[in-house]
Amino acid sequence: MKKLLLGDEAVALGAINAGLSGVYAYPGTPSTEITEYIQSHPLAKERGIHSRWCTNEKTAMEAALGMSYAGKRALVCMKHVGMNVCADAFVNSAITGVKGGLIVLAADDPSMHSSQNEQDSRFYAKFALVPCLEPSNQQEAYDMMAYGFDLSERLGEPIVLRVVTRLAHSRAAVEVTEPKAEKPLSPATDQWVLLPGIARKKYMALIEKQDAMKQASSDSIYNKVEAAAGKTGILACGIAYNYVKEALGSDANLVKISQYPLPDEKIKALAAKCDELLVIEDGQPVVEELVKGLLGEGYPVKGRLTGDLPRTGELTPDNVAKALGKATGAVFAPAKNLAARPPQLCQGCGHRDVYAALNQVLADYPEHRVFGDIGCYTLGALPPFQSLSSCVDMGASITMAKGAADAGLFPSVAIIGDSTFTHSGMTGLLDAVNDKSNITVVISDNLTTGMTGGQDSAGTNKFEAICLGLGVEPEHVRVVVPLPKNMPEITRILKEEIEYNGVSVIIPRRECIQTFARHAKDKKLKS
Repeated sequence: MKKLLLGDEAVALGAINAGLSGVYAYPGTPSTEITEYIQSHPLAKERGIHSRWCTNEKTAMEAALGMSYAGKRALVCMKHVGMNVCADAFVNSAITGVKGGLIVLAADDPSMHSSQNEQDSRFYAKFALVPCLEPSNQQEAYDMMAYGFDLSERLGEPIVLRVVTRLAHSRAAVEVTEPKAEKPLSPATDQWVLLPGIARKKYMALIEKQDAMKQASSDSIYNKVEAAAGKTGILACGIAYNYVKEALGSDANLVKISQYPLPDEKIKALAAKCDELLVIEDGQPVVEELVKGLLGEGYPVKGRLTGDLPRTGELTPDNVAKALGKATGAVFAPAKNLAARPPQLCQGCGHRDVYAALNQVLADYPEHRVFGDIGCYTLGALPPFQSLSSCVDMGASITMAKGAADAGLFPSVAIIGDSTFTHSGMTGLLDAVNDKSNITVVISDNLTTGMTGGQDSAGTNKFEAICLGLGVEPEHVRVVVPLPKNMPEITRILKEEIEYNGVSVIIPRRECIQTFARHAKDKKLKS
């Protein structure tokens, strides 16, 4: 049977049909739709597959590892920057090993469509010394779930599955298979205790598995050779394979790479019959650098580092065709003479009233700085508000405000969203409380994870209790409703808390205008 699926949906359905018992994730574009698909799928509901959102990527990784310990198959999903958050647990999971199959889905975002950077998650797989799968199309994304779970259980290691935005958010027909049963509960019998004496032995066992991983890659159906005439050999990684085939058809003289470690012997064989190799990969020059080392300095290896492909940004059929000497004009170039439409906060959004109040109050403090965070409210950095001085990573607003206050900056204000606060802002607030830092923290609570489409927020209805539990003084935890009619009250409270020499938390709370509209529509349909 065939289904028309997004790449993300193919991953999700492939996982369900491969006997998945739990998906653990924090929403982040372009990975969000995987968990949402599982949450809504009838078989997942029937089987009771775990699919609630986690507080952050680290808790997701650890919970998935716990399910694997119990012998069941688990999937953990995140966008590429989430790999930074879960890195401690992820890298150590390679040393503990796994029992039930464990796949770590990393959705990379070349060109930074919705991200702070365009880091490449294949580095993490190499860093942790575990295999990585990189589908070239939606069918492979589906098939690789069963393949990856089997490989994970055979090797006793987690598997990274890397997708990119263009694959995650495009559709294709996918041939689906009958679902497999879940694995039975069968907890691991060996200790997963990384005391140094045990960890050294387990790390040596991981090193000893490297030959098996290389052999699995060499034998993989996803790493294939296509022979044709020509002096230039091509290494086409993941989604790049499609662009190469579009440009060259059957004339491509290539090795398709969709499983790592690299299939060294296939690459060497291609190099031996060609004068040069062109590496085409979406993301950073991971393979290009590895192949330079594999073949030696004297062998010409081209790619992003040599300028044959753009150093940054995602691949397109145009820039791949140009690198292959087949350029026919900028077919996929943006349309000309269209006015730019910069992103902006929704009309009616509570964040707008928060920024209006902040700007009004802080106009009296010429030396003020507002440290921002990751969420829709980051758009407060743009016109018409232009309120933010920084936005670096999840949770950085509070700790950066604290550091600036430590340096003597006043007033030092942090603004952070509800979901981001529970993701990684709470520990920064505890530091500030312990230091009695002179900062004002605004937790702009719209009762959801708004930027990624309205998923549940882990701290909803708990923020006052959390702040009190972390030690913020009760009289300096203030709740307001961000509406224009309440502006006098909001500005008065902001002024009072900025003038307080210590940690203040102000919680403007009003439901996201988008989820409010959906909830109102659902209520109307039910009535």
